[in-house]
Amino acid sequence: MEKKAIIVGAGLVGSLWAVFLAKAGYKVVIYERRSDIRKAEISAGKSINLALSTRGWTALKAAGVDKLVEDIAIPMYGRIMHDLDGNETEQAYGKDGQAIYSISRGDLNARMMDIAEDAGNAKIHYNQKCIDVDLEAGIITLESYETGEVTTDQGDVVFACDGAFSAVRYNGLQKLDRFDYMQDYIDDGYRELLLPANEDGSYKMDKNALHIWPRGRFMLIALANDDGSFTCTLFMPFEGENSFEALKTDADVDKFFKETFPDFYEMFPGLIDSWHGHPLSSLAIIRCYPWTKGKIALMGDAAHATVPFYGQGMNSGFEDCSVMNDLMHKHNEDWEKVFEEYQDLRKPDGDAVQDLSVHNYYVMRDFVGDPTFLLQKKIEKRFSDLYPDKWMPLYSQVSFSNIRYSEAWATGMKQDEIMKTVMDRPDINDVWDSKEIEVNILNLLEA
Repeated sequence: MEKKAIIVGAGLVGSLWAVFLAKAGYKVVIYERRSDIRKAEISAGKSINLALSTRGWTALKAAGVDKLVEDIAIPMYGRIMHDLDGNETEQAYGKDGQAIYSISRGDLNARMMDIAEDAGNAKIHYNQKCIDVDLEAGIITLESYETGEVTTDQGDVVFACDGAFSAVRYNGLQKLDRFDYMQDYIDDGYRELLLPANEDGSYKMDKNALHIWPRGRFMLIALANDDGSFTCTLFMPFEGENSFEALKTDADVDKFFKETFPDFYEMFPGLIDSWHGHPLSSLAIIRCYPWTKGKIALMGDAAHATVPFYGQGMNSGFEDCSVMNDLMHKHNEDWEKVFEEYQDLRKPDGDAVQDLSVHNYYVMRDFVGDPTFLLQKKIEKRFSDLYPDKWMPLYSQVSFSNIRYSEAWATGMKQDEIMKTVMDRPDINDVWDSKEIEVNILNLLEA
């Protein structure tokens, strides 16, 4: 008998998961509330660029589609910090050659939809709003945005890949007794800018780095696109002294950038037009549990939406796909067992990636330009190079390995405590690369 799977959401996670299901012999049907984005003009700078790292590549390779996205991925080997005087400081992400990859969200989403249709043989239905869910029967009720027609469909299994404000979760799981749900907006919002290429199409900055202008309570970042432009994002409080609320006029915006990001300002004569071209947006973390009930499972942002400061939202969603695929084969498609183990495994990792994302925001915003922080990173790198089996920096655990997020978070917090002790030495600037510091860290690790 034909096996049928329904996916709600034709985004990155839903499209990748369609490929895994098709390889397992499922007929895959996808319902998407938006129209087909491939028929609209997708311009760079419409959304915070994605940073594809090891976990994401691992899932793409497991599905056999990694080669299909390589041409739109730009390697970034480290951060470049820009201070108030325009001086630049570089910090490598990992070992030589290790990189995370900048990809335009719109370009990747369009590519992944192609992959879902071609490699996954999926049929995507657009402009379909999920308005009701029967969790036990695997039935979803849909309303067409175009005609208003209400229809139903039923699958052997149904996967909610429809984002942070999932309609499947809202109409189904959130109505359950004892369903835990937490929505937490952070105090900061973001506004995007598109820094165009030079007239000859070349980049105005090093394309193989993530550029950061850290300014304490707020920051600007820039990631390269493959057309020579940069998607730039200003993260800042909504209210207060240095805030979006304080930038009331074009003159306010111009003065703020000229004084706060002078080197960026000089590169960007079209700043004000770009400022008006993108809305002010908010950022939220969403935690919930359980992630599964009956024939329904939440994946990606529907289960564990996070803020973008570790670049792990997409990577964690892709990892959901590879983990679910492994469990699907392990339990021979006994979905009750698959779902039970999936949420037991992934819930701690979903929580951890959210903790990591908030932690890295403070690192990027407050510390990456701080000399003490940069020295600490040099000490960690030296020790890791000497004892790779004893110390992998937290960033490397998250971005350059498939170590569980929950394990990486726990290890990283232990490392932080060790480094606080090491950095408290008044003479640390003079002895940071000494045998004494090396032994000190070894002793603290064994304590």
